[in-house]
Amino acid sequence: MGTLLKCYKPLFPLRLIPIPNSVRTSRLPTHHSHAIFSNSKVCGGRCFSSMKQYQPLIDEKNSGGEGVENRRAELWLYNTMSRQKEVFKPKVDGRVGMYVCGVTAYDLSHIGHARVYVSFDVLYRYLRHLEYEVNYVRNFTDVDDKIIARANKLGEDPINLSRRYCQEFHVDMTYLHCLPPSVEPCVSDHMPQIIDMIKQIIDNDCAYRVEGDVYFSVDKFPEYGRLSGRKVEDNRAGERVAVDSRKKNPADFALWKAAKKGEPFWDSPWGPGRPGWHIECSAMSAAYLGYSFDIHGGGMDLVFPHHENEIAQSCAACKQSNISYWIHNGFVTIDSEKMSKSLGNFFTIRQVIDIYHPLALRLFLIGTHYRSPINYSDVQLESASDRVFYIYQTLHDCQNAMDQDDVTKKDSVPPHILDCINKFYNDFLTSMSDDLHTPVVLAALSDPLKTINDLLHTRKGKKQELRLESLAALEKVIRDVLTILGLMPASYSEVCKCIMTKPALLQLREKALKRSKLTEDQILQKIEERTMARKNKEYEKSDAIRKDLAAVGIALMDSPDGTTWRPAIPLALQEQVAAT
Repeated sequence: MGTLLKCYKPLFPLRLIPIPNSVRTSRLPTHHSHAIFSNSKVCGGRCFSSMKQYQPLIDEKNSGGEGVENRRAELWLYNTMSRQKEVFKPKVDGRVGMYVCGVTAYDLSHIGHARVYVSFDVLYRYLRHLEYEVNYVRNFTDVDDKIIARANKLGEDPINLSRRYCQEFHVDMTYLHCLPPSVEPCVSDHMPQIIDMIKQIIDNDCAYRVEGDVYFSVDKFPEYGRLSGRKVEDNRAGERVAVDSRKKNPADFALWKAAKKGEPFWDSPWGPGRPGWHIECSAMSAAYLGYSFDIHGGGMDLVFPHHENEIAQSCAACKQSNISYWIHNGFVTIDSEKMSKSLGNFFTIRQVIDIYHPLALRLFLIGTHYRSPINYSDVQLESASDRVFYIYQTLHDCQNAMDQDDVTKKDSVPPHILDCINKFYNDFLTSMSDDLHTPVVLAALSDPLKTINDLLHTRKGKKQELRLESLAALEKVIRDVLTILGLMPASYSEVCKCIMTKPALLQLREKALKRSKLTEDQILQKIEERTMARKNKEYEKSDAIRKDLAAVGIALMDSPDGTTWRPAIPLALQEQVAAT
């Protein structure tokens, strides 16, 4: 085992496996991820080819102006270690090694977890858009005190319980359009690597044995606390540091825990037992990326003690250990308090997407900069749901207009449309390259979407020269950007028999009905009653019906062809939106 974790492990030790064309895409189909990889284990390797290079939208020769330039923008990322934004420069040109700490799989994941993995999925997608070959490793913790406690309570094998929740996590990630990482290692499959690393740390005189346990000695690592800014003397026992009188320093932490009755264990040179929490990520990141790689990420709560301890362990095992960028996302809060299972103030992803579209949740999560805290509330989810409906309805209407016109389209657009496209795409590049400023990109969508609606619905827009060509070009740039953000649905409104791939607009309407506690038939009956009231000049009754529906998030839309309905923010919540 001594050769498993050499200091100069290649950055890309895995051979990338070609993926069928049906899967090689920048957006996931909406069926279960494990169905795509039916021959792979829950925690097996998954490799995706890079996203296709962004192509200029307009041929420069025929456009009458500059096309959208395809270039690798200079990317700036905030590094927790240096506490400032830095230009991203990978260790190997064109290649990126990225490790993100995964979930401890003992229950359904909550939206705090969703924020972590959506944030790093956006980074993953953008790096691939910039044509980097990314080796993205995200682990599963399937050996842990919480897993053992839950399994004992349910009378279930801990590893089986954890694997079941790994599968559930995959389903959640598929709903949220998070691309599968290149590799998803499990702790239980990597005991040789973990034991080998602990041996190296002991051999380098940075750890000690106590009755079958092995502890890391923080006094042997003078730089301990550099990531978090904490001093060793600040780490009082009992405050995120385990109390144990056998430790040389209260801040020392467990690398290996001696076996206890009723717990899973593995043989080791120090007797039967299992690894401590922190050592697993050091060992698995080294196994797949080497000791020196580009990005290590996770939630802000992992800065201390988890990532601080990872740095200490990895450097103790190999002096050349070096991670270039430490990236952390902010918390999801409820009433300004961090959402967590331990506090009992959390909503699972399943609970939220039961009444809101998964992509509304994703838009809500990226609607705030990833490093800032985000406060969960119904009004925020309603706003996000309303926004995605507007986006997809606009693109659907645009597609319909193009499909219904058989006129041969030219390869050019008017200069002002090209300016709109170039401005939007350049705003996208500038904002994303400035530490992934997704809120600015989402705001920038307004102009091209408004331009599409003007072309579709206004008298002037319908008469514009090269109207269809303009619609096609605008729709393409919006689709491409939404795909990179992970917000592009498989379809807008086509009829589909598979519930997992229902068109987005239909799903959004269904979720709105569920929140309103009404059925489609009940709404249609209300529309009919309102139509009769208007015909009979009973305007107070007509207005009351409209207002009653608006109160529960159903907006009525009158047109020459009749009255239809669409989801909307409930009236009471609209007042909260206006107040903010």
